Amino acid sequence: MSSPFLEIVELANGKVALRRSDEEGEPLLVIEFSDDAREYLQGNYIEVAKVMISAGMQMAGQMMDDEDEDGELIPEDRVLH
Repeated sequence: MSSPFLEIVELANGKVALRRSDEEGEPLLVIEFSDDAREYLQGNYIEVAKVMISAGMQMAGQMMDDEDEDGELIPEDRVLH
């Protein structure tokens, strides 16, 4: 059974990944910052990745709350920016 615990790690290739703490396989999510973005963020890209992952998990939780009894999303207007 997979671990319920997740961890954020920096991979050897410099990408930031979200994975289950007990697995070495493919990450659940990978974030890659360009060299320009890393320079702009003055090396704080790990902190930015943590916030991005947190926001994504909060949104996923909200979407799960918006499901009806059959697991279907309740329709609503969505604004894409």
